[in-house]
Amino acid sequence: MPETIVINGQSIDRGEKVLTKLVISKLPSGTVIDIPVYVYRSVHDGPVVLLMAGMHGDEVNGTEIIRRMLSRKMLYPLKGTIIAVPVLNIYGFLNFSREVPDGKDVNRSFPGNRTGSLASRVAHRFMKEVMPYVDYGLDFHTGGASRANYPQIRCVLSNPKNAELARAFAPPFIMNAPYRQGSLRKEAGKLGKSILVYETGESLRFDEKGINMGIEGTCRVLHHLGMMASFTDPTEPTVVCMKDVWVRAKNAGLWRTFVKIGEYVKKNQYIGSITDPYGEMEVRLNSPAAGYVIGLQNMPVVNQGDALLHISF
Repeated sequence: MPETIVINGQSIDRGEKVLTKLVISKLPSGTVIDIPVYVYRSVHDGPVVLLMAGMHGDEVNGTEIIRRMLSRKMLYPLKGTIIAVPVLNIYGFLNFSREVPDGKDVNRSFPGNRTGSLASRVAHRFMKEVMPYVDYGLDFHTGGASRANYPQIRCVLSNPKNAELARAFAPPFIMNAPYRQGSLRKEAGKLGKSILVYETGESLRFDEKGINMGIEGTCRVLHHLGMMASFTDPTEPTVVCMKDVWVRAKNAGLWRTFVKIGEYVKKNQYIGSITDPYGEMEVRLNSPAAGYVIGLQNMPVVNQGDALLHISF
């Protein structure tokens, strides 16, 4: 752990608690857009852990996880440093959107470019100012486009540190998830840093169960790293899944499911149907594999090819 951390031109020494704001750009109105970054430093040497949410502005569960931990004063480490970013994509947060105003996804824009697109500039500033100090991180997300995710950690399990931290978090599901091009997780991996993604619920909706599991899992990780004294044992066993498959709509129409999120399904089990609005057509859907339903489409009106169920095994 460095003696001094410098973010946004502000020096932060051991034992200090600081809120600094990364100025990214301005709205067309001239309003400054900045990203609040909370830094909590112990006087004792230890790892630097990043807690980040709001990469996609409409994914509010992670923002609420960090907000509650901030308000409950849970982020004062016994050793090391905690860097907390409740909302990275301020633009998307203000507009209830996954993207920034140019339509690009910040989490497909890493490592970014100082003179690139707006999403690329956000990614570049974060990589330049924050990531050099980070050892480990939790990046909080939700399902998108009316799809809900059951609480889960996603990481590359062939990386021993990823696997160790994922098991310390102890979510209901741990998914082996390959890196995606342009993601923070991939760029961090190139630098030898372990970033785990926690997914729960859907965009623009609070998922209380997933929020509480996220807080408890974060505390278990911090305890595992010697940064927190107390923690809560998990309420559900952890299932490790190495593969996954999506069930997609064969036809456009009205989608009904006959299974619940988190439920185990058998191969060829009847899991739902798609009908037209007039009662003239019905298409039956069966599960292509045995596994757990870790993601579920809640929007009843679907188009051909839409993702309906995410099954992991």
